[in-house]
Amino acid sequence: MKQFTSVHDVEDLNALVQEALELKKNPYAFEHLGKRKTLGLIFLNPSLRTRLSTQKAAQSLGMNVMVMNMGQEGWALETQDGAIMNGTTVEHIKDAAAVMGQYCDVLGMRSFPKLQNVEEDYSEEILKKFIQYANVPFVSLESATRHPLQSLADLVTITEHAPQGRRPKVVLTWGPHVKALPQAVPNSFAEWMCAADVDFVITHPEGYELDPQFTQGATITHNQQEALEDADFIYVKNWSTFQPNYGEVLTQDASWMLTNQHLANTNNAKVMHCLPVRRNVELSDEILDGPNSLVVNEAANREFAAQAVLKRLLEGIQ
Repeated sequence: MKQFTSVHDVEDLNALVQEALELKKNPYAFEHLGKRKTLGLIFLNPSLRTRLSTQKAAQSLGMNVMVMNMGQEGWALETQDGAIMNGTTVEHIKDAAAVMGQYCDVLGMRSFPKLQNVEEDYSEEILKKFIQYANVPFVSLESATRHPLQSLADLVTITEHAPQGRRPKVVLTWGPHVKALPQAVPNSFAEWMCAADVDFVITHPEGYELDPQFTQGATITHNQQEALEDADFIYVKNWSTFQPNYGEVLTQDASWMLTNQHLANTNNAKVMHCLPVRRNVELSDEILDGPNSLVVNEAANREFAAQAVLKRLLEGIQ
């Protein structure tokens, strides 16, 4: 593996999930792989789980880790080719990424969308240019359109808790929020679930349709209660509109917030969320603090998802 930016970079999805589960049992089994290797983690946006889980995963593999928060510690980056840099940007991404690639054996970067221009965000310009100019193995720590480390951890969690002898039913449901959020997590979760061996349903209010490139194979409905029937797993996430008006909040309908009442017709469904979560806005306390919640288990699996990916990247440069 040379890069990890989406499910399309994974040749055998089940094998990668099983590798993460094996690493969870013995996280130090491959610490020789990262000896004298350096991982650079570049954050253009805030992070808790992604930063800590990836850093710990790398250390378990024997790697040195350098972390840089570009917003507070780095120069303002220019991304446009041919730019006359007489404004607020100080360093071009082609120079910054190239230098980082000299210092690090593997690089990861997080960059959120601006939610102002759909073509700009969905072009993934920052991600693609960083990979191009760094010229070392690369892992996405979340981009404008996807969060693959989160999605791998989600699939690991579902695999751990799946019912025996049948395909689980997995439901992605929109939840209300106080502000416009990116589509990266739901896009990525949908893409991974469509590639996995599950029955997958997406439910959201009208107007919140995701980009169809991520939802091929999913059943999509605006009726949340119908979608939740016989569900084994419910993944709660807010997102803003994709089309026709990008990045908008159309409704904050509190009835879409998951409560125990919503679980009545499910298969005692386990509930997931990527975190951070707005309690009693996106998801109720009674769910989050109750026996059906997997959010902490899911967050813990971020470490082993990251470790499985880093292991694959290291094996490619030995």
